[in-house]
Amino acid sequence: MLFTVLLSCMLTGCSAPSVQTTAPKGYHLVWKDEFNTSKHSLPSHQWWYETGDKGWGNHELENYVKAVNGNDTCALVSDGTLKIVARPSSGKVCSVRMNTNKSWKYGYFEAKMKLPGGLGTWPAFWMMPKNNKSWPHDGEIDIMEEVGLNPNNIHCTIHCGAYNHVLGTQKGTAKLIPDAEQAFHVYAVEWTPDYIKGFIDGELYFSFDNDHTGNHETWPFDAPFYLKLNLAWGGAWGGSKGVDPSALPATFVIDYVRVYQK
Repeated sequence: MLFTVLLSCMLTGCSAPSVQTTAPKGYHLVWKDEFNTSKHSLPSHQWWYETGDKGWGNHELENYVKAVNGNDTCALVSDGTLKIVARPSSGKVCSVRMNTNKSWKYGYFEAKMKLPGGLGTWPAFWMMPKNNKSWPHDGEIDIMEEVGLNPNNIHCTIHCGAYNHVLGTQKGTAKLIPDAEQAFHVYAVEWTPDYIKGFIDGELYFSFDNDHTGNHETWPFDAPFYLKLNLAWGGAWGGSKGVDPSALPATFVIDYVRVYQK
């Protein structure tokens, strides 16, 4: 059988796929960033930055900056990966909160990542509505969150008007991945008109179904959302047991981000 395959390749020509997908059957790639550029800066047409040290609704301690803030580089591309770095800077901690320029309604969204460690770290890969007017009523999809105070416990969560952490009614699941801070894993959600499902390395561990009542408070997930990557420091969750400055600089490593649609 192996001989037959090799012979077929010689006769017809074979090439390895440039992108290996873990998306479910029926999906095709519509957007990606593989971070394979030789430049250290990120492509401006792919991402935009949020900046400031206003706490971001969670009493976070970091100051979000653009990729380079003076002499401090907080987001760089090297060795085929994006590295988001939280580091001390002028009495504060600077980091990066970046967002895709494009947005999508429904699809399979994944990233291959290695998480930082240390008390106070709070890396996230998540989604917000393109036309967000009111949180949590317009929705939020957290594909991957982890906090250093509870290392290697991965959370996939949704927030909306009826279900959110302010009310203590958020819908989510946590899963222990023992080496999440030492090795790369693929974190993903499949979002359809009927459900949102969370995956780690292709294994389903979270599911939230549309109740099909037409109630925006229970299912606002019928509008375009964009992707977000950030590394927070401290905050209501990440800093609930304090922060450890010796954990800095902390580095969140992303191998790729990919979007598939049917």
